[in-house]
Amino acid sequence: MVDMLYTPRSEVDARIAAFQATLDQLHLDGALIIHHTNLFYLSGTSQAAHLFIPRSGKPLLMVRKSFERACRESPLEDIVAVKSLKMIPGILKERGYTAANIGLELDVIPYTTWQFYTKIFNHSTFTDIADSLKRIRTIKSAYEIDLLQRSCTALDEVFAEVPAWLREEMTEIELASLFEAGIRRRGYGGCSKMRAFNQDFFMGHVVSGASGAVPTYFDGPVGGHGLTPANNPHGAGWQVIRRNEVVYIDYTCVINGYTADETRVFVIGDVADHLRRAHVASLAIQAELVNMIKPGVPCEAVYNRSLELAEQAGLADHFMGIGSSRVRFIGHGLGLELDEYPIFANGIQMPLAEGMTFALEPKFVFADGAIGTENTYVLRHNGPQVLTHAVETITRV
Repeated sequence: MVDMLYTPRSEVDARIAAFQATLDQLHLDGALIIHHTNLFYLSGTSQAAHLFIPRSGKPLLMVRKSFERACRESPLEDIVAVKSLKMIPGILKERGYTAANIGLELDVIPYTTWQFYTKIFNHSTFTDIADSLKRIRTIKSAYEIDLLQRSCTALDEVFAEVPAWLREEMTEIELASLFEAGIRRRGYGGCSKMRAFNQDFFMGHVVSGASGAVPTYFDGPVGGHGLTPANNPHGAGWQVIRRNEVVYIDYTCVINGYTADETRVFVIGDVADHLRRAHVASLAIQAELVNMIKPGVPCEAVYNRSLELAEQAGLADHFMGIGSSRVRFIGHGLGLELDEYPIFANGIQMPLAEGMTFALEPKFVFADGAIGTENTYVLRHNGPQVLTHAVETITRV
């Protein structure tokens, strides 16, 4: 059998207990967990299943496919096979569960699926519990932080290999394929999950020169041509990498579920003075933000300070994108998904708390290239601890 890491019983028990406390506060009988991310978080498996968590008592995992793997992967005691989802209300009733008021992940469940649940649970009412679960997942355990560190270390190792691969006249997609092979060999599952609707994301971006200024739908400061308008039209494309053009590499790495995010820049030759100055500014902004981040600081204060610093550097028009493609954040939470809480943006009053994990990414975009840095952090009682450690200066090849 292939050796895999399974979530410990103690982790799952603690998560379920935290969620049951929320169900009690919301006066819900229980919640039906369906989405793969939350399903894995609360059961330890991502198989096709429905997890019913009552306000109190033991949860029930109902598996359509694969029952065998779910039993192996999940530490839960009560796991049953179901041939049809229509069986679920009857199974809950037979086992004595009350299901008059049920929580659902209404941020991701399609309307037709919701209609199906209203038919099979025709005497139940539904409440959205998506945000409550996102907030619980925001605070990471020591176990989760250790898994995140493994992903960060793998990214660091692959960034260190880039100078050996980078050569003039290779295409962005050639370099991307080498980078992706490096993180895959280290255990990357090959998918970076996002909660946001239609924000499809593969692994990361390699863009060179003017490609860094190409706009796209993806909600990030840097776009890129991509390979085709049909599928992931952002990131690495057929653009040839040339001497004295900045090569911007922004990648995730997800090992055992936890998402690291890191950006570094390279060049064959040297970069233009305005790009070099902007990179120095990005490092200075990052240092200032790290210094101000403490438990209790509201997210928007960090974002607003980044705008002030970009303005002071004389680079506000290029900060976090250019023109209509600028994004309105400076960092984001990381975990089982790439776009978790906290969100460092205007209007986000959420206070930072110990155990949060996040990325900060002060970046600048010009017509001839994108530049900047990004690191992954965990917030400790006295401030952020950086988990990514690749060389942050512009690496000349």
